[in-house]
Amino acid sequence: MTPATSLFTPVEADLQILADNLKQLVGNRHPILFAAAEHLFGAGGKRIRPAIVLLISRATMLEEDITQRHRRLAEITEMIHTASLVHDDVVDESQMRRGVATVHSLFGNRIAVLAGDFLFAQSSWYLANLDNLEVVKLLSEVIMDLATGEIQQGMNRFDSGLAIETYLQKSYYKTASLIANSAKAAGLLSDVSPEIAQHLYNYGRNVGLAFQIVDDILDFTSTTDTLGKPAGSDLKSGNLTAPVLFALEEKPYLEVLIERQFAQSQDLEQALALIQDSQGIQQARELAAHHAKLAAEDIAILPPSESRQALIDITEYVLSRLY
Repeated sequence: MTPATSLFTPVEADLQILADNLKQLVGNRHPILFAAAEHLFGAGGKRIRPAIVLLISRATMLEEDITQRHRRLAEITEMIHTASLVHDDVVDESQMRRGVATVHSLFGNRIAVLAGDFLFAQSSWYLANLDNLEVVKLLSEVIMDLATGEIQQGMNRFDSGLAIETYLQKSYYKTASLIANSAKAAGLLSDVSPEIAQHLYNYGRNVGLAFQIVDDILDFTSTTDTLGKPAGSDLKSGNLTAPVLFALEEKPYLEVLIERQFAQSQDLEQALALIQDSQGIQQARELAAHHAKLAAEDIAILPPSESRQALIDITEYVLSRLY
């Protein structure tokens, strides 16, 4: 499997600048918030979202260098993503993320919630300073979508009647909206045509959906060590994802186990075995591949460049995480 970072060669130097800037942007006015931010931005992570913004910036600015506003957009994208992770970890009561202790497990829930709020507020301030109303609207919508997705997920816990369309809508809100809207915003900062801006949005949407579906498959096929959290933890908490929804069509008893919220001993193990024994994981793989293919088609409308090729390679990388 290609490591994500090797896909980012055209923007390697840009990502280094981004890493240095992120800690500066948060500032050190408050020692605890600064410590939390330093912990978050030092935790590594693949930086896929800002890398996509930077690659699109370069792929749409072939004749000249990318601007300071493109760079700031990539930083804002990573800040919004990180803020959402801090809040997600509080909601999910996760102790670890990417093999690193979560903010709330180190600093407590109160500080974690405030740190997430602070990062959202900070990203909004930098966003306003881009002085581009269209871009402000796109990224403000993302912040609303993240909250909508989290609420929708909470409302649909253990709902075995959930439609695959509702699952995809929630996945859009939680994961794809940020990639789609920041991809389009990068194009707008390069003054692309409305038609190309729409293709960039579609690319981000489809990459984001493929990414989320693959993540949801890995919850059933990966080890706890690889995931950095217990395997099957989404199912246990009642978050029904693509493999489960497809398996439900084949294995009626799975519905019984879900409806009683795995209350009896061995219920969860039995549910996991039913999913493994169904076509659910394979059907979810096909759904992820469908969205990855659409993304590759959308980005192919840009003129050939190293950055465009990297964006196409990302669609293959997303799927390669399964193998």
